Amino acid sequence: MQTFMKIPLATVLCGLLLLLITLCSANDNNSSKPCDKVDHKLKRNEFLNIPQQTSPYGSCGHGGCFCAPGIPGIPGSPGPAGPAGVAGSPGNHGPEGPMGPRGKKGDEGDRGRQGAPGVKGPAGKPGPRGDKGEAGSAGSPGNKGDTGARGSQGPSGPKGAPGSFGRDWKQCVFKNLNDGRDSGLIKECIFKKASDTSGLRVFWSGTLRLYNCHACCRRWYFTFNGAECSTPGAIDGVVYMVHGNGTKKNLHRVRHIEGVCEKIHKGTVRVGFWVGDCARYGSADAYTGWNSVSRIYVEEVPPPQA
Repeated sequence: MQTFMKIPLATVLCGLLLLLITLCSANDNNSSKPCDKVDHKLKRNEFLNIPQQTSPYGSCGHGGCFCAPGIPGIPGSPGPAGPAGVAGSPGNHGPEGPMGPRGKKGDEGDRGRQGAPGVKGPAGKPGPRGDKGEAGSAGSPGNKGDTGARGSQGPSGPKGAPGSFGRDWKQCVFKNLNDGRDSGLIKECIFKKASDTSGLRVFWSGTLRLYNCHACCRRWYFTFNGAECSTPGAIDGVVYMVHGNGTKKNLHRVRHIEGVCEKIHKGTVRVGFWVGDCARYGSADAYTGWNSVSRIYVEEVPPPQA
């Protein structure tokens, strides 16, 4: 249709006119009349400046009329589109191409959420006992306070009974004794006794301990010149422990053992402090005076009341 619109109008009219002449000539050839219309056709061709074409069989005559072919007719409208063709079969898979270049490193991803806290593991076994630390430095002395006002003199005291005497005492001090023996003499304190009728008051103050045993016992006691007191009786103390085996217990505790022994002759007295077996019990691991100050105190006291 677009091609038809481009043909000039004069050409179209000439084409229609030639078509009518051709149809007319065809009708005349079939009649008995002479070809008088051919002359008219020739005249029209001359008028339209169309060159006359001579048939190989001659011009119009009694046998027939041969004319030049007409102008092609106007193209018809395009027909409807045909159905879609059948899809071809898929081609064979081509060979694998070469590996492409390595891509650039991507951006770092967001940080993940924090995981749940782990389960607390079982407690470990207690470690070995540490070494003894160094002694701390001595502190600076404090400021001396102001002297207080002197008090008034008190009244004289009553006169004492005849034959009485003042206090006579002594103490033997041991720093960090740390004696691990299980039996025997631990320490002695030498004292000078002034009277045969007086008594001797003694006491021990320091740590005692049993270790790594069950239903065990140790006995600590005093002697005077190598013998235990007989009047009125022995001056001693014991430490007993159960369920301490397997290093379950290791308790160093300060103990105090005290008494008065009578009928000891005047003069030099060797006051000893010992450790040994308890009655009906075997040996055990004993320890005396750990990491502290221990002391044996001795004092001469008047005889008891009657």
